Amino acid sequence: MARKIIIDTDPGQDDAVAILLALASPELEVLGITAVAGNVPLPLTAKNARIICEVAGRPETPVFAGCDAPLTRPLVSAEHVHGRTGLDGPELWEPEMALQSQHAVDFIIETLRTEPLGKVTLATLGPLTNIGKAFSQAPDIIPNVAEIVAMGGAYFEVGNITPAAEFNIYVDPEAADIVLKSGVKITIMPLDLTHKALVTKRRNDAFRSLGNRTGTFTAEMTEFFERFDKEKYGSEGAPLHDPTVIAYLLAPELFTGRFINVEVETQSDLTLGMTVADWWGVTDRAPNATFMGDIDADGFFTLLTQRLARLP
Repeated sequence: MARKIIIDTDPGQDDAVAILLALASPELEVLGITAVAGNVPLPLTAKNARIICEVAGRPETPVFAGCDAPLTRPLVSAEHVHGRTGLDGPELWEPEMALQSQHAVDFIIETLRTEPLGKVTLATLGPLTNIGKAFSQAPDIIPNVAEIVAMGGAYFEVGNITPAAEFNIYVDPEAADIVLKSGVKITIMPLDLTHKALVTKRRNDAFRSLGNRTGTFTAEMTEFFERFDKEKYGSEGAPLHDPTVIAYLLAPELFTGRFINVEVETQSDLTLGMTVADWWGVTDRAPNATFMGDIDADGFFTLLTQRLARLP
């Protein structure tokens, strides 16, 4: 039976690839896509999510707009990485599929109350505002969540938006704090792992040579994304962060990590949004998350390329 998931996202080129991977995989039933402000403001993330569903030939997938700002802070966005639209690279269009009228937070709450207990996984690809708000507004739903698989944070790789913090956590550290303290089973894909999943020229050429619309669209997105990261990191390609979340749901054997304590800094100006991961077990704080550290990158890109080939 397909695993039921809600994808919470702020697309973003790498979010887009993650959504395409999920929609190409029959093992996953995408109950809905909930957009949040992050990489770009909410009107664009909600629009981009619908464009991606149309690329995948899945316009029936419900897309909901959620929170347009973090729980207690002004929005910090990342147009400097993703471009003005969030999906710079391919030629974009005005999506034909409608945005659902229900607020994303209400959809998350309603779904977790009505679906069978422990059957819905939250796949989070952006700031955790929608999830943090849902958990605060309706704490009764927390025990109903099967698992949260989140792209966010870093320990050894430290920060990509400040010296200490990864972008998704930094944008809304209070929401991340709520989620990490919720008691839900959590698996985290930090920069430590995603920086090992690089879109090299060879891997990008493989997307393009699929010969389908999705392959071309993906290659055009990742080529744009790559320019910024190659310059920043001096690496041979850009990290493809968010698709690791979906790949983990499909092939967990590609990943290794540790069940450890992870906490988020919410006070300090210097280290705001830092994920303090007790990798070496040097505190007596109880473990609360599986923090992934390594990935079989070739296996990951093989899975991704094979799945994208199934789409139009």
